[in-house]
Amino acid sequence: MNLARSWLVFAGAVFAYLIGVTQRTSFGVATVDATERFHVTAAAVSTVAVLQIVVYAALQIPVGILVDRVGPRNLIILGALIMASGQAVLAFSPNLGVAIVGRVLVGMGDAATFVSVIRLLPNWFGGRVLPQLSQWVGTIGQLGQIISAVPFALLLHSAGWQPALLVASATSVLAGVVAAVLVRQGEPPLATGPIPTTGTLARLRSTLARPGTQLGFWSHLIGGTVPTLMSIMWGYPFLTAGLGYDVPTAATVFSMLVVGNVVAGPIIGLLVARYPLRRSNLLLTVIIAIFTIWSVVLLWPGQPPFGLVVALFVVIGTGGPGSLIAFDMARTFNPSHALGSASGIVNVGGFLGGFVCMLAIGIVLDAIDAARVAAGGASELYALDSFRIAFLVPLLVVAVGVVGMLHARRRTRRRMFEEEGIEIAPLWVALFRSRRNSRPYAPED
Repeated sequence: MNLARSWLVFAGAVFAYLIGVTQRTSFGVATVDATERFHVTAAAVSTVAVLQIVVYAALQIPVGILVDRVGPRNLIILGALIMASGQAVLAFSPNLGVAIVGRVLVGMGDAATFVSVIRLLPNWFGGRVLPQLSQWVGTIGQLGQIISAVPFALLLHSAGWQPALLVASATSVLAGVVAAVLVRQGEPPLATGPIPTTGTLARLRSTLARPGTQLGFWSHLIGGTVPTLMSIMWGYPFLTAGLGYDVPTAATVFSMLVVGNVVAGPIIGLLVARYPLRRSNLLLTVIIAIFTIWSVVLLWPGQPPFGLVVALFVVIGTGGPGSLIAFDMARTFNPSHALGSASGIVNVGGFLGGFVCMLAIGIVLDAIDAARVAAGGASELYALDSFRIAFLVPLLVVAVGVVGMLHARRRTRRRMFEEEGIEIAPLWVALFRSRRNSRPYAPED
């Protein structure tokens, strides 16, 4: 493990994920163009992205089961080729119905990629580097947002709809070829528990029943909801139509999602490796930071300052690495034979929260615009004041997720005490006792 060949495999797999993120987020850049091209409402065009994410989320558990059985390499290659076909269909779509088919294909290919890459890592690496590499996968992959926000956006507005999407399709073909050349299955880690002889559904129920899996699901939801909805659907329209930024300025601010991800990813990875039982507290710190600045932007009278908007997108970007903490929870609270299915379950969380918010925001924007027109005003679908109201939706969704995460954390602590004899004090108690007695205490998860 950890040899030169391992890093070649890592490079090939991460490149496939990088291109996958590019395809996933490309429609968010084209949202306004799609509204005009297909002559549809905000709710209708949001349906395209929502169905893409619904398919992605729905396939996570089947993909997790499949990757445990057939290995990650073939799924990474297959995912790249399916995404290529989806972007090609979208390029030639004459109406919204065909566009939905294209994005569904993108969602299917995307679904096969990330879980497969995460599942591949223990075959080639071990020790404390694993949680750091999980963060690096997410960090490097999120550079795909820059590709969609800058070169793809510029190509879209200069060359047009079809050329831009056909180029995007070709990059996925390239990713499939690179994965075929560089990626190998490797040796799976030694079993950390008895391999069950029961059927697939029984194994899945067992994985779902583990409090640690549930903790990972809710953690991914609260960390991934806002980055998902902003990167895939509503971040770019908020900048261009809501705030009135031109394309280069909007692309620059949008790329701050990646800056936040790149800066926070290695730091969070190191903290998780150093304090593996403080993961939930670390994630809650990230969430508090996101919604503090989110609230300031929404409450700002008039146009919020440019610097504040930049800060918002940077801090939203930290939610990506925050959500990846959930996969480390899945890895440590599940036996090795169930890592794929557990990762699939966990990965549903952030995308479930994301697509609920994406659809609800589109519905709210349409309702506000309809009320404005009914009152005698001019139609202004993507007005800034409309976004202020619609962007309250993620606050509610993440609040539900925090409640679920805290409940799962209590159950996880209880199981740790029953099975390992580890009694965990709340964070504030641990800090107080540590200062008082000058010795470390077992932290909570």
